[in-house]
Amino acid sequence: MQLVVMMLLEFVVFGSWFATFGLVLATNGLASVIGTAYTLAAVAAIVSPMLLGAIGDRFLPSQKGLGIAHLAGGAVMLMLPAVVNAANGTLVLGLIFVYMLFFQPTLGLANAIAFRHLGTADKRRFPYVRVFGTVGWVVAGSGVGWLGLSASVGVFYVTAMASFALGLYAFTLPATPPPAKGVRFSVGDLVGAKAFRLLRHRNFAVLMGCAVLTSISLGVYNTYASTYLGALGIGNVAGVLSLGQASEVVFIVTIPFALKRFGMKWAIFAGMCMWALRFFLFIEAANSGNWLAITAIVLQGICNDFFLVLAAMYIGQVAPVELAAQAQGMLILVVSGIGAFIGSFVSGEIYNATVGADGGPGDWTAVWSLPIATAALAALLWGILFRQPRDQEAELLPA
Repeated sequence: MQLVVMMLLEFVVFGSWFATFGLVLATNGLASVIGTAYTLAAVAAIVSPMLLGAIGDRFLPSQKGLGIAHLAGGAVMLMLPAVVNAANGTLVLGLIFVYMLFFQPTLGLANAIAFRHLGTADKRRFPYVRVFGTVGWVVAGSGVGWLGLSASVGVFYVTAMASFALGLYAFTLPATPPPAKGVRFSVGDLVGAKAFRLLRHRNFAVLMGCAVLTSISLGVYNTYASTYLGALGIGNVAGVLSLGQASEVVFIVTIPFALKRFGMKWAIFAGMCMWALRFFLFIEAANSGNWLAITAIVLQGICNDFFLVLAAMYIGQVAPVELAAQAQGMLILVVSGIGAFIGSFVSGEIYNATVGADGGPGDWTAVWSLPIATAALAALLWGILFRQPRDQEAELLPA
């Protein structure tokens, strides 16, 4: 039950602001920095998760790391409303970067804590724990939308309160001592270098490479989905976006069936393909109706569950216990860091050149073409290069 509450609160924090952050900026005269803001969030994901993962593997109990990071992040969130209202773009970017330095590692830490306490025999139960993270995002998005805060700086106060709640709660979680305590610490551990040894193994390397390509799509979606829905004239943007997380609740419980029926390879392949399809629907929505955009939002269930959740599960199966936190941190690094950086930065440049502050829905085709191409390429490479029999469990990799 404690793991369920942890996952619920983790994504209440994330879902209360991240999905509509771009809309908040656009509403307050800061549309030109949307791409940069999400790019800096991605840079933070590159800088911090591996470092905190390495520290957590040796010195700091994971539950304490989770608590400290959320308490610090909540304090930063309290500073944002006044700065956004003042339209101080530079300071907004600085605060978001600092906040994400604290927040990004917590995604990997939450996964590592869950896998550690589920135990080897119960790791297939992870989707049933992770689904409450999705429920948390739905609750947060629906609540923000119901309160009329989708485009308001009030979302930052909601996030701060949720962060403080999780920060305090984390200290009540089961003790998760450092698995590699006493192991000699090296300079390379500052960047989680030992987890990079896992890249020597073909399937792990293919997973990380395809995760970068697929998460370019995720970066574009996180950066501009809310802004696009606003351009289409859709009201209650936070509530509409939460439909995507609601669909995750439906699809996440199908993961054990999908793994049994299709295997890890083809289940992840389906998730990659859905990322390309959803952006095609975004393009078509400009001319054929908002229902296509809403359908694209609802595809979130397959996109995220059959990509992010399955990737975390695969890493939980193959990563040695002494590298568990670093390996989960590597996934956050390539998804929320490298891939999201490319997606946010490139789409930001495309947006400013083709859409800008005055563009209409028909001007967004170039923005959405980028994630279609990268997701399709990821699916192609994954289908060709990843090799694991459908009915065979992944084996633990040597450290």
